[in-house]
Amino acid sequence: MTMNRTHENTGRLPEHAPRLDWAKLAPDAFKVMIRLDAAARQGVEPALLDLVKIRASQINRCAFCLDMHSKDALAAGEAAERIIQLDAWRESRHFYTAREIAAIELTEAITVLTDGFVPDEVYAKAAKEFDENELAHLIVAITTINAWNRFGVSTRLVPGHYTSATA
Repeated sequence: MTMNRTHENTGRLPEHAPRLDWAKLAPDAFKVMIRLDAAARQGVEPALLDLVKIRASQINRCAFCLDMHSKDALAAGEAAERIIQLDAWRESRHFYTAREIAAIELTEAITVLTDGFVPDEVYAKAAKEFDENELAHLIVAITTINAWNRFGVSTRLVPGHYTSATA
């Protein structure tokens, strides 16, 4: 991976450098995050999980995670249109199922805790669409992507170099 490369042919600005390699410096924590991510995935269907990861990453402005999860979703067959519309899902509801909307709303509520709490109506809508096991795993998945986003943003991971394993 080449850092700080310029995009002379395109006129793009150069990349920023990452602040530090937290995964290398805190390998035990990184391994725990990998295990937590794998455990959460077991209870959530992959396409839904991609939407959750992208939406949380949009809210948290984690460019690295947006790059990764958008590429993974596209490689898995997700329609580009649904990824593009995700940030405006309230006006683009017709692109998503009721189950996906419930997961997206729950993702927003858990991600933006500055509003104070997860509203009962948001939780009830999710509980209607998911059984308790699925809901528990969904909450773990949302919490996990929020943690990944915070690692990515605080250490300034560089987007653009990720290649999906499923591509």
